Amino acid sequence: MIGRLKKTVCLVFVFLMVFRNTVFAQDDGGSEKQGDDLNLQSPCALLMEASTGQIIYEKNADEQRTPASVTKVMTLLLIFEAVHSGKINMKDMVTTSAHAKSMGGSQVFLEEGEQQTVETLIKCIVIASGNDAAVTMAEYIGGTEDGFVAMMNKRASELGMTHTHFVDCCGLTESKEHYTSAKDIAIMTRELIQNYPEIFNYSKIWMEDITHVTNKGSSQFTLTNTNKLLRQFEGCTGLKTGSTSIAKYCLSATASKNGIDMIAVILAAPDSKTRFAEAASLLNYGYSRCSLYVDEMPESLLPVEVLKGVETQIQPIYEKTFTYLSTTGEDFSQITKEITMDSKIEAPFEKGTKIGIVRYKLGDKDIGSVNIVASASAARAGFGDCIGKVMRIVFD
Repeated sequence: MIGRLKKTVCLVFVFLMVFRNTVFAQDDGGSEKQGDDLNLQSPCALLMEASTGQIIYEKNADEQRTPASVTKVMTLLLIFEAVHSGKINMKDMVTTSAHAKSMGGSQVFLEEGEQQTVETLIKCIVIASGNDAAVTMAEYIGGTEDGFVAMMNKRASELGMTHTHFVDCCGLTESKEHYTSAKDIAIMTRELIQNYPEIFNYSKIWMEDITHVTNKGSSQFTLTNTNKLLRQFEGCTGLKTGSTSIAKYCLSATASKNGIDMIAVILAAPDSKTRFAEAASLLNYGYSRCSLYVDEMPESLLPVEVLKGVETQIQPIYEKTFTYLSTTGEDFSQITKEITMDSKIEAPFEKGTKIGIVRYKLGDKDIGSVNIVASASAARAGFGDCIGKVMRIVFD
């Protein structure tokens, strides 16, 4: 009897250890970071808070998958970078080539030789996922589509997208060398929406007409948004759908609620309905758990003395707005900050030179910091500048 009791106790102990190890393995290193109860059918998914880049949920987020037209997020990023750098202009007229016209899949039926503005082609890419429009813009910026794809891969590398390689600019290819991951899609989506929020001026359009003008005459064509989540999830702001027989159904969805911007990525969903439903589940999961602290109005900082400079003082500023994301309902009223700053800085120095730091704490926990930087450059004073200062002092 005693021997049987010992055996039972041992079996219970072993069971508890196995159960404990299983739970902690899921929490610390499993394919899903949080929210195991979501039960997603899609093999790869990720939820990210945009301002902090913090991952709220992930499932096989580094697995390489064919992204279909979600590829166009990178294409759009390069287009907006070209616009903001002055390389191209929204009003530029762009001519469609025979190669661009030949694209199949989703298209807006551009004719060879047809001209459209950069802004119209952006609408065609974002709203209707036009492959012909994407290739037209790729050739305009990169010279050729291959040249543009090289730019895409270079940009992906710069962003740390380690599980990505592009073969075309629109995702129509069936090549196994064209792949990315849920995490990498979130990274490039975040780069696009954080730096160029005007993308939402186009991604939130449900339907809009464009005009084709060719040697055959003029005709209207209606762009209809492929992102049905715009009508299904309150707060959805975009961004890009994709589907092919190989990729199945993909989506990079963006949303904004209560001052929080979310990015939900779904890859290889079995059907379109599941794609949108599971993106909505991710977003609901995030918004039900997350709260965001934003130090929107930091106190004014006193000027710092400039040594050996043309100017005698420089105004320090915060390098960026501080944000902190909580998923546990923490009390933000307990947040404190400590400012450490140099009282003097020697010229010469550039705008953005670090002068100090602001450290934030929530209770006893360090939750981040922001650098304090110079608001302008300062040149070193020459002999003439010094004489001028003396003369001003004398005459004043």
